[in-house]
Amino acid sequence: MSDVTRAKNGRPVHHWRRDLVELAALFTAVAVADAVANLIGHGPDGPALLAISAVALIATAGFHTWWSRRHGHAPPTGDTGARPTASVRPAGATGAAEEDPSAPEAGSGETVLWRMRTTVRDEPGSLAALCVALAELRIDILSLQTHPLAEGTVDEFLLRAPAPVAASEVSRAVSLSGGFGTWIERADAHDLVDAPTRVLGLATRTALDAAELPLALRQLLGRCTIRSLPATSVGGDRPEAGAPVEGALEDTVMRLRAPEGGVITVERPYLPFTPTEFARARALVELDARLGPRVPRSHDVLTLPQGKDITVRRADAGDADAAKAMHERCSQRTLSMRYHGPVGDADKYLKHLLSPHFGRTLAVQTASGRVVGLGHLLWDGDETEIALLVEDDWQRRGIGGELLRRLVAMAVEAGCDSVYAVTQASNTGMVAAMRGLDLPLDYQIEEGTLVITARLETASPHAGVEQAEGAGHEREHSVRD
Repeated sequence: MSDVTRAKNGRPVHHWRRDLVELAALFTAVAVADAVANLIGHGPDGPALLAISAVALIATAGFHTWWSRRHGHAPPTGDTGARPTASVRPAGATGAAEEDPSAPEAGSGETVLWRMRTTVRDEPGSLAALCVALAELRIDILSLQTHPLAEGTVDEFLLRAPAPVAASEVSRAVSLSGGFGTWIERADAHDLVDAPTRVLGLATRTALDAAELPLALRQLLGRCTIRSLPATSVGGDRPEAGAPVEGALEDTVMRLRAPEGGVITVERPYLPFTPTEFARARALVELDARLGPRVPRSHDVLTLPQGKDITVRRADAGDADAAKAMHERCSQRTLSMRYHGPVGDADKYLKHLLSPHFGRTLAVQTASGRVVGLGHLLWDGDETEIALLVEDDWQRRGIGGELLRRLVAMAVEAGCDSVYAVTQASNTGMVAAMRGLDLPLDYQIEEGTLVITARLETASPHAGVEQAEGAGHEREHSVRD
């Protein structure tokens, strides 16, 4: 007798109270009609009573219509019978969020991403209490990694929180729910990739290019300082065969045996390393050691304004002899501009400069195969240094500017925030080349030494390469390296 207007637990719900009201109204109408018929048939005032009955019936119909509209029995005005539009809510929202009238609408308002790490007791219910505390702040847990320790468990979260929720509120809620040693920082879209996928991607990059190892370790472990050092003992400067094969983990410092026999030191003072992180880092270093020296063999052939062709390619330790021969052809002034003082035996530093584990090197080669220029992008702890050397007879032909643009493009691709070049204040060619990058520059001068820092926030990852392959090599640059 009534329409089905709602459903509960997948089954239609009938409103029995509405049915009783309708039946009562129907019986009342029948009784009134019978009474009116009797009065009309047996009394002289029949027409008047008939009119009164009609008014009563109209009033009853109006009351029924009003009752139906107020209690949702009648369909809404303008209903076309079309299926209602489904509501959309973000992944992870719960049913309670929809029922809470004080909660913000799903999908409305800005959110931010947080990376959080905290330690909880290794007992049942500790993680559940932490999740409940985050849920009370309307925080969505996007991913969770656990790092078991001897005492407790380190839980690493990727969180999506409403923008008004501050990091201090999150830390306070975690502390009240039993978490301790909490660390939290802003995250970005790159952190949305799950840990296994990210580690496999870093392993692939390391396998293709040995120079990617320091960058892969930094992306794997977050903000940290990575240095490749000669093999020394932990307590002094006595040379050794290297770090232990299995490496060493000491709270905020890990030491790994470098493929060339030295020691890779990774330090993160603000957050201790976990055994899981140590195992992942050691696996990357072991992969690099097994694959041996390697660099991508791609190269670009460019035409200088004078009409001569040159080749720009990646260089490695195999180019040490050609690089040493170029040093011997350079004048003392050119070498002093590059190395800021007297230059001794090139063998002592070329091995370091050409090693892919210390950075990336570009070589400029003539059609006859002679190396006439070198550009280095060197990983210096948390910073990145750029250095150039061009043979005297090939200077002022645009080679230095070409190398500089390509090295900056590499730094941007590697995620560096800035690069710096150390030169002499009298080296106007290097200053001009840095200005030609069209990037914000900072200058520091100390006792004739000039440090120029270029900030890369506004640089495009491919800008330098596009210039190099386009009109950039057709212009002559006034550069002395």
